[in-house]
Amino acid sequence: MSTHDNNDNAAAAGKCPFHHGASEEKSVLARGAGGGTSNRDWWPNMLRVDLLNQHSNRSNPLSDNFNYRDEFSKLDYSALKADIRALLTDSQSWWPADWGSYIGLFIRMAWHSAGTYRTIDGRGGSGRGQQRFAPLNSWPDNVSLDKARRLLWPVKQKYGQKISWADLYILAGNVSLENAGFRTFGFGAGREDVWEPDMDVDWGHETEWLAHRHPEALANAPLGATEMGLIYVNPEGPEASGDPKSAAPAIRATFGNMGMNDEEIVALIAGGHTLGKTHGAAEASHVGVDPEESPIEAQGLGWTSSYGSGVGKDAITSGLEVVWTQTPTQWSNYFFENLFKYEWVKTHSPAGAIQFEAVDAEAIIPDPFDPEKKRKPTMLVTDLTLRFDEEFGKISRRFLNDPQAFNEAFARAWFKLTHRDMGPKARYIGPEVPKEDLLWQDPLPQAIHQPTPADISEIKARIAASGLSVSQLVSVAWASASTFRGGDKRGGANGARLALAPQKDWAVNASVINDVLPTLQKIQQESGKASLADVIVLAGSVGIELAASAAGVATQVPFTPGRVDARQDQTDVESFNFLQPLADGFRNYRRSPKGSSTETLLLDKAQQLTLSAPELTVLIGGLRVLGTNFDGGQHGVFTDRVGVLSNDFFVNLLDMRTVWKATDESEELFEGRDRLNGEVKFSATRADLVFGSNAILRALAEVYASSDAKQKFVTDFVAAWTKVMNLDRFEL
Repeated sequence: MSTHDNNDNAAAAGKCPFHHGASEEKSVLARGAGGGTSNRDWWPNMLRVDLLNQHSNRSNPLSDNFNYRDEFSKLDYSALKADIRALLTDSQSWWPADWGSYIGLFIRMAWHSAGTYRTIDGRGGSGRGQQRFAPLNSWPDNVSLDKARRLLWPVKQKYGQKISWADLYILAGNVSLENAGFRTFGFGAGREDVWEPDMDVDWGHETEWLAHRHPEALANAPLGATEMGLIYVNPEGPEASGDPKSAAPAIRATFGNMGMNDEEIVALIAGGHTLGKTHGAAEASHVGVDPEESPIEAQGLGWTSSYGSGVGKDAITSGLEVVWTQTPTQWSNYFFENLFKYEWVKTHSPAGAIQFEAVDAEAIIPDPFDPEKKRKPTMLVTDLTLRFDEEFGKISRRFLNDPQAFNEAFARAWFKLTHRDMGPKARYIGPEVPKEDLLWQDPLPQAIHQPTPADISEIKARIAASGLSVSQLVSVAWASASTFRGGDKRGGANGARLALAPQKDWAVNASVINDVLPTLQKIQQESGKASLADVIVLAGSVGIELAASAAGVATQVPFTPGRVDARQDQTDVESFNFLQPLADGFRNYRRSPKGSSTETLLLDKAQQLTLSAPELTVLIGGLRVLGTNFDGGQHGVFTDRVGVLSNDFFVNLLDMRTVWKATDESEELFEGRDRLNGEVKFSATRADLVFGSNAILRALAEVYASSDAKQKFVTDFVAAWTKVMNLDRFEL
């Protein structure tokens, strides 16, 4: 269920093909700019190493020393909000405002910007301002939001880089709610724009917009909607069934993928539909192509309508024509009052979409453009789900009878919706950041340790004398830090949640939990000078320094203290379970042989850790020779000097004296035999051999396999390692 205008099978974009073919003339011309038949056309299963290069400095127009937090601190925040408020009622002739107010449009823009987030992989959401780019800028569910962004442009232009588009979308939604008389929970800025589409997000494999997915298919998939191109569900019910009860499983599945419970679902749908309207003045056949398909003279605008004026009273967005409340620009409890007061009959919008009308109601709903006209209350199919589903119905009746409870629930749910992808509260900036810590923010306690350099040296000496091996020391630090997800900034070493449920119970962590962590906990307790989180990271530093020394390279791993230890009651066990890796190729771990290839999952993990292809390569090479496989196994350990930070992994992988062969039909495990005598020399997984088989990764592996790479390998490994250890240190 998305806010206001939702698309359906009669929607403006229709069931458009996902890919549109160009004319032959265009195809020929495109080849001059890198067009023509691409590598992926010839080899569609190519490993997408290029995904690790997205959002690099080459696509960023801002200087290397640009700091968004610093720029935001220079912002006149009150003036910005005042300008947004003024914009809400500054109706433009090219896109007239309903009832003279853009409140509903901007709430929908904010909702749809944030509503793509999903907990299963932490991707989506408003954190990067992705609504500017395909596919989101052209999704059927985002029809007319191109107009909302253009309406906001004068404000963005005025304040420039002091406010990101990503922050501005959400702030405009908040200001709209406040202007409607609603008291929001707060606002945290800190979302930084990127300058190209996210190519790593799996939006689904359907090749038609609005192709239906069964809710069960969403259970283990990183998808947020039941149909391609929607934020959540079809507002006409699954596959336009028109049945309110049938929509309940789909609503729970899609909102559940955002970590929302039943109360939050009811509050969000009702709150979002307290204000504004949908638009379905006529058949969707009048509506033109989306922004990405529009001609150059459209300048990035899409969905031009040939019906009447095409705007205002003639606007067609979702194909639905629904106004929920008597005060569509003022906050009220009318949504629930109308939901339960009237009997609802199935009808159709002028565009032919299924909706419901209050059959026994007077015409009490104001027309958005003619003050002399009134309408009967209308609802979406999925709105009625909040009444007729048993559990949703109980919550809705409670909100009907207790408007303040509804207001509180919506305020908190809206804040969660619009901030869930931001990660810990340490990333929030601005004067309206709420003081209250919320469990889904992965709260951390205040620091109680302030270790000095002498304290750190003492702890490192204790670790070195503990009897733990290099493999164990490096493994425990990796297990703690590598939970980080770049999408929603969750996970990482800070908090030492490795010692808490659910992470302590993950199979991938069994060896470090049982054999390593107790020793480090004892060191931390006896020292009392640093947090367990810092001790765990220091353990990795000690292991790497010992391993580098054994390789004849003196190095010191950079370390910044200040991590803290979370409590179990500060840890959302259910949502943290989504951070459990399906595969961690850095530790040669995979839970299930089904689904994506092992090497694809390795790249996915690297992308979540924000690693470049060279960083991925050097980390794999180092972790293998340090013996950090999750089970202590020998796959990929191409060395007879385990625990020495050498480049042996690359040297032996690229050695033509070894011949590789799969051990069975699954082609997951391989034996490397001596080409001359046939003796088994090594064993490997796909996550190992891909560095010899993939042309891009092999080119990188050759750098580290070269005879002059000894120092470079250690230096690059330490740099990449330190990056991973500090990914969640937002306070630095």
